[in-house]
Amino acid sequence: MVVVLDTVNADKRSRHPEKAHRADTPALKKPDWIRVKAPVSKGYAETHKIMRDNGLHTVCEEAGCPNIGECWEKKHATFMIMGDTCTRACAFCNVKTGLPASLDALEPVRVAEATAKLGLAHIVVTSVDRDDLDDGGARHFAATIRAIREHCPKTTIEVLTPDFLRKDGAVETVAAAKPDVFNHNLETVPSKYLTVRPGARYFASIRLLQRVKEIDPTMFTKSGIMVGLGEERNEVMQVMDDLRAAGVDFLTIGQYLQPTRKHHAVVRFVTPDEFKAYEAIAYAKGFLMVSASPLTRSSHHAGEDFARLKAARSARTC
Repeated sequence: MVVVLDTVNADKRSRHPEKAHRADTPALKKPDWIRVKAPVSKGYAETHKIMRDNGLHTVCEEAGCPNIGECWEKKHATFMIMGDTCTRACAFCNVKTGLPASLDALEPVRVAEATAKLGLAHIVVTSVDRDDLDDGGARHFAATIRAIREHCPKTTIEVLTPDFLRKDGAVETVAAAKPDVFNHNLETVPSKYLTVRPGARYFASIRLLQRVKEIDPTMFTKSGIMVGLGEERNEVMQVMDDLRAAGVDFLTIGQYLQPTRKHHAVVRFVTPDEFKAYEAIAYAKGFLMVSASPLTRSSHHAGEDFARLKAARSARTC
């Protein structure tokens, strides 16, 4: 069988071809606490220009982050490396699905140059899933970390990686490049993986985070989940326990927001008081840092949170 890729009409193809024939899911009305301002500031425009001038992608845009206006106004952006097309098709995610292009060997340097132009004290680098690569893109992550270190030696680096499922040595490759924070999100509770994150395996993700601590116990680890996908409260408690057993330092919990009617439905909107309760419980379970609110996202306030994370460790070891 011969497969012909339509490169001429690529831009006209569906962003999510695997979801095109799904029935529309119900859309709940957003409560008042979910509302955010439209991104119209001068700082937002300047950040947008730097990204386009350097030919870079951001998860802020591709995933439709509700905090993009606030973050980009401050020239804070989360770089998404290895292209804008993911090899997986998670039911919650708005990133484009399909066959990715080849890696760009110059991308790590361009990320470093943009980091310098933005004057970032702390940078977050994430990626699409690249199951097509023999290492899942681990070497590209490592090259990006090294390029940032060379161009911006004072900038602290946080990586938000895929799970590198069945890619032996990938976690070790990224950890060896010494990011300051190694983040990998669980996204949801185990019972929801088949419908929300079907290409992943819950305990493989837990093991990844545990492995980072085995390689370097001093490296900060971080993970996050979304709520409102139909999970039970006791399941969220179990995720907290599993992450603490893996030595994870920082937990984020945010409200799932439905990108389109073809994506997984929002089962309910979790109230701010419930988020406060989750935060209190997580701190009681031993996390150094917890961010739990309706608009919490992995990279939101990452720089400020990193400073607080370091301070929390110092206070605990005194």
